[in-house]
Amino acid sequence: MIGRDILGIEDLSREEIELILDTAERMQEIGTREVKKVPTLRGRTLINLFFEPSTRTQTSFEIAGKRLAADVVNFSVSGSSVSKRETLLDTAKTLDAMDPDVVIVRHRVAGVPHRLADVLEAPVINAGDGAHEHPSQAMLDMLTVREEKGRIEGLTVAIVGDIAHSRVARSNIHGFRKLGAEVRVAGPPTMLPVDVECLGVKAYTSLREAIEGADVVMALRIQMERLEGACFPSVREYAATFGLDRAKLRFAKEDAIVMHPGPVNRGVELAHEL
Repeated sequence: MIGRDILGIEDLSREEIELILDTAERMQEIGTREVKKVPTLRGRTLINLFFEPSTRTQTSFEIAGKRLAADVVNFSVSGSSVSKRETLLDTAKTLDAMDPDVVIVRHRVAGVPHRLADVLEAPVINAGDGAHEHPSQAMLDMLTVREEKGRIEGLTVAIVGDIAHSRVARSNIHGFRKLGAEVRVAGPPTMLPVDVECLGVKAYTSLREAIEGADVVMALRIQMERLEGACFPSVREYAATFGLDRAKLRFAKEDAIVMHPGPVNRGVELAHEL
């Protein structure tokens, strides 16, 4: 997969996903060393091209690059020519002319990483585009489940929340299904895409039905700007109906793991007790 764009889990085969997970599992050992660095990417340059705020994803890519001895450049939109109305394409082409080895892109508009991959010489990694996909988050989630459960094949994974607007949900649906899990999604009707079952999942508007017997229960962040009014009457009602707490989780398997991609709205998606 050297030199290849990674734009979405949908584009990857099961074998490619497993190769990435196996490699990540081996590389975790680096984090236990006194000197957390190996020369794998020495002499290589990574550009983090983030047009949306990010804590976890941008920091994770930066730390990963540095632990592999790469030179990491974090692009700041506010201090760049983008703030002077330079187009996205011109900005990306300018950075590409500096001969980076990979460009990691996050943008609020779906499809931007794909567009850049068409015109840039450097490989592009999608770090989240609109409501489309977030492949690196899904890789992390699949690796976590594999470590906690020992496998993914045959597990039941329930994803709860704002499925319609979640790039994390889409990437996880593609990934877990390709690795042999049954995937269920749950949320109020206004937060479920009308064609969600075309993705090969079972859709529920009842939290209890969705998580019954589940091995993994994943809560998604509710985007507050969409929640009040149009998508759901109130935060309190959402939390009462779809927020996870110990009482609701008794319907999942006793050893079920609870996940959340962050950031968490405490008391909404997850009770303070979890």
